[in-house]
Amino acid sequence: MDLEKSNAADDFLGTMAEKLGAVARASTVFSEPIERQGITVIPVAKARWGFGGGVGRSKDENGAGGGGGVQVTPVGFIEIKNGQAEFRPIRTLSMPLLILGGISTLLLFRRLKR
Repeated sequence: MDLEKSNAADDFLGTMAEKLGAVARASTVFSEPIERQGITVIPVAKARWGFGGGVGRSKDENGAGGGGGVQVTPVGFIEIKNGQAEFRPIRTLSMPLLILGGISTLLLFRRLKR
């Protein structure tokens, strides 16, 4: 019985690893180069994968289940120009910073109106 559970778990994990391996490629992080006017740009992203699962037995039935997900976020690009390569990050403002800036601007305008 324990050997049966172990085989089911191994089979399940093997299947999940195969599926994850099918999507975990360098092309997920580094996109195709784009060339314009002597400058080549290679988009770069950050990718995160996660998955979980389990196996179990109820009466005379075996079962397995699981799920996973991937999150890909652009982080910058590599610029190749005149034989030199440079990574240029994409800077994003966080939501709290945007809210604080909006409130500050609103208060400034109210003060200037008076």
